Amino acid sequence: MADNTISEEDFQKFREFFYRKTGIQFEPSKRYFVDKRLVERIEATGSDNFRSYFTMLRFQVSGEELQQLTNLMTVNETYFFREEYQFKCLVDSILPEIAARKTDGSPIRIWIIPSSSGEEAYSIAIYLLELWAGINDWDVEIISSDIDTRILGHARQGLYSARAVQQLPALYLRKYFVRSGDNYQISDELREAVEFTRVNLSERADTRAYRNFDVVFCRNLLIYFDDISRKTAAETFYDALNPGGFILLGHSESMSRISSIYKIRKFPEAIVYQKPQETR
Repeated sequence: MADNTISEEDFQKFREFFYRKTGIQFEPSKRYFVDKRLVERIEATGSDNFRSYFTMLRFQVSGEELQQLTNLMTVNETYFFREEYQFKCLVDSILPEIAARKTDGSPIRIWIIPSSSGEEAYSIAIYLLELWAGINDWDVEIISSDIDTRILGHARQGLYSARAVQQLPALYLRKYFVRSGDNYQISDELREAVEFTRVNLSERADTRAYRNFDVVFCRNLLIYFDDISRKTAAETFYDALNPGGFILLGHSESMSRISSIYKIRKFPEAIVYQKPQETR
């Protein structure tokens, strides 16, 4: 019978390993949450104990178990039109400024990370279609990324509970969703408007290809990082943005406390952060 005991030493070893791999640092207050999920995977993999499971986790060539565990360990709590004031800022202030200086005819590119189950990316697509006049004049690419492959599957499927869509105006719900039992299925038009990709923000190999974005939404992810990981993420986004591009964080997050490489922009709707047009 497997020994599912997780000692303090085991917890610290795992905590350090997971931080190195993902940038996410679990505080001691999260011990119960972490232990429960570790025990679940020890049992699911038929490992004898934490030590044998941890050895397999570290040395498995495919990385499949690390991905399974990461899927369990990440929190995905969101809904449509969450922190809507930032979407208003996008269409009323940010996009007109981007469009005014974009002279090469390239598409406007928006990157959302973390994707979670897709509500944020689809909310942005709805907002652009309904409330941005420039949508008729510009090609827009929306890419939504997450480290959790399971949640990306949900996002691509686009099936949501009544709770997830409760903030949506009834008109948008009728226009972009079809009732499916107790749930709501998003339209094919919107599903085709968003590309969902798997990205680990702490892996340079994953983020290297993400370039030439005009806007980045990274809301409520950096609160799970420590200062070093936050600074690294800020630099990753800097590299991903075009000169003059913008990044929007969650309402409790501040780029000013993380890095000085961005300019603070105070729009009527929200405070956002901008990569200088004259880059360093």
